[in-house]
Amino acid sequence: MDSLRMIENWPVPTAAAAVVRRDGSLAGSHGPQAHAFRLASVTKPLSAYAVLVAVEEGALELDDPAGPEGSTVRHLLAHTSGLAFDEHRAMAAPGNRRLYSNAGFDVLAQTVEKATGIPFAQYAQEAVFAPLGMADTLIDASGRSPAGAGGVSTAADLARFAAELLAPRVLDRSTLAEATSVAFPGLSGVLPGFGHQRPNDWGLGFDLRDHKAPHWMGGRNSPESFGHFGQAGTFLWVDPVAGAACVALTDRDFGPWAAELWPPFSDAVLAELDH
Repeated sequence: MDSLRMIENWPVPTAAAAVVRRDGSLAGSHGPQAHAFRLASVTKPLSAYAVLVAVEEGALELDDPAGPEGSTVRHLLAHTSGLAFDEHRAMAAPGNRRLYSNAGFDVLAQTVEKATGIPFAQYAQEAVFAPLGMADTLIDASGRSPAGAGGVSTAADLARFAAELLAPRVLDRSTLAEATSVAFPGLSGVLPGFGHQRPNDWGLGFDLRDHKAPHWMGGRNSPESFGHFGQAGTFLWVDPVAGAACVALTDRDFGPWAAELWPPFSDAVLAELDH
């Protein structure tokens, strides 16, 4: 895909991108597909997937208590537990505000570990990465907020995860549909890097495109698109209407450069897929 060559002009040392079709086939790739990148918050969809596997396995339920008083697993996945960004301190009552929280994903990891008796990084490996053939993906348990921002992966591996999101095999389709629908509708909040959004719709571990403006996805992305971006200069989106997903990984932290270049890149990818 010619559109993927746009990453050559990004002001980053290293970049890799891939596009996946609905049938799981690779529509195109560019850059070093086996290069390991820090994912930062693109870790969250991976961790959320592991939590959802634990739910399907019966180890826990979405409405089990977890986090601050009155909060549940569902609240934590949807950033509505009330926990602060990176502190285990309640800033609001559960379900009242969309407070983006790494701390919430720490609590999710602890909840899965308690329910399964398996360290979360190992559980994610066994439940998600191994079944999808993501041999070069891991959650680094040594850093701050491993489940929220400690992922390391490659464009090739995230393309495999993107294929799963387009046509799930690890999760039941109904579980993924719930995870990519609005949880706790109508809540406002800050989309990191893009300011206050009314509403700031979110699924269970996934940022929903909806009609947010500004946003890191493109204007051509359907409102049904979902995904995540990371402070490490990384993103993954899935557009079920277009029947495609896109991964872009870099080794330069997110900043104005990314907010400017990512939306037109996504638009170019979708325009090329339309032809």
